[in-house]
Amino acid sequence: MQFKQTGTAPFGRDPAAFEAFYERHFDDVTRFLARRVIDPGSVADLTAEVFLAVLDSAHTYRPGKGSEIAWLYGVARNTLLAERRRSVRERRANDRLAGRRLLAADDIARLEERIDAERPARLAIERMAELPEKDRALLELVAIDGLSTVEAAAALGIRQGTARVRLHRARRSIQRVPGLVNAIGGTK
Repeated sequence: MQFKQTGTAPFGRDPAAFEAFYERHFDDVTRFLARRVIDPGSVADLTAEVFLAVLDSAHTYRPGKGSEIAWLYGVARNTLLAERRRSVRERRANDRLAGRRLLAADDIARLEERIDAERPARLAIERMAELPEKDRALLELVAIDGLSTVEAAAALGIRQGTARVRLHRARRSIQRVPGLVNAIGGTK
């Protein structure tokens, strides 16, 4: 299978064509990664990530710049480099945390008190699971986290008018969820 001259992969909307591409290049990608990674689980995970990246970046393939496999190895290389950067960041974070004091009994007691104090909010969040995601996210920010409608709109990247409409709809919806209004102490 060759990519179209437009640069878009023919499997972009064709699962069977993508499956054929995957089967044709699976061993190549696995070998490419096995030459660079020694953990079998990581090779398997990275192989899956490469083919997910292929789906996202199929439009970047240009037949005049090289073969499918060359392009695919570029995607695999970028995926591997991204994973290595993530690993380095994780290792640095772990190194910074190493040697820090563990939680003292007083710290644990304060955290347990905080967790107990937040029980009504956790219950409210569980009960809000029945609401549509967009309405639930807004209602959580306003009713549980204490943001204003303007602040919640900014946090969600939506217009203030949209936020007011969603909040109104969410407030109407929570009347039908048993115990929710009591769990969040009413709505603001």
